[in-house]
Amino acid sequence: MGPDAGPAQLLPVGVDGPAGGAARVALILHDVFGYPFAEVAQITGRTPAACRQLASSARRRVRAAQPPATPTARQAGLVRDFKNAWEAKDIDALIGLLDPGATVTADGGGRVSAALRPIEGAEQIARYVVDIAGRAPSNLTILERTVNGQPGLVAQQDGVTVTVFAFDVAGDRITHIWAVRNPDKLRPWTAR
Repeated sequence: MGPDAGPAQLLPVGVDGPAGGAARVALILHDVFGYPFAEVAQITGRTPAACRQLASSARRRVRAAQPPATPTARQAGLVRDFKNAWEAKDIDALIGLLDPGATVTADGGGRVSAALRPIEGAEQIARYVVDIAGRAPSNLTILERTVNGQPGLVAQQDGVTVTVFAFDVAGDRITHIWAVRNPDKLRPWTAR
């Protein structure tokens, strides 16, 4: 999961700029699907350097179009409360931390188990994570870590990172959780 995986959403209409389509393609192919810029260049007919610049520009536009971020200390508190409620298997506490329209998106890369479709709704997410907690091996440890520059969680089994969780927060609720389980995307986390 790269440092800008959070903007793994389409650019909002109206903030595309003059190179909107190419910028959107470069951002999504690189940041969401993990294509190297050399391959993005082949697909778009531009140079790798131009694709890097387009993706960078698109990231800036996405960040500028987003509502103000929740202060990091408050977000860290929400993530910590989520971790504690998850470990306690407290469905009501989890529902209270999640926005009613919250979504979980998981990425197993077809190599490890993960939810195949996004999970939507606070109650559905709470029940899903409590079910996971009930099936987790005893040697699984959930750690609070910085993920993409924001408070997040890292699950380790026998010291090996098996999942990285990134969170979007609006106000005092968690609105989106990205759960990356794809071993190829977790390689940068194995050396930590």
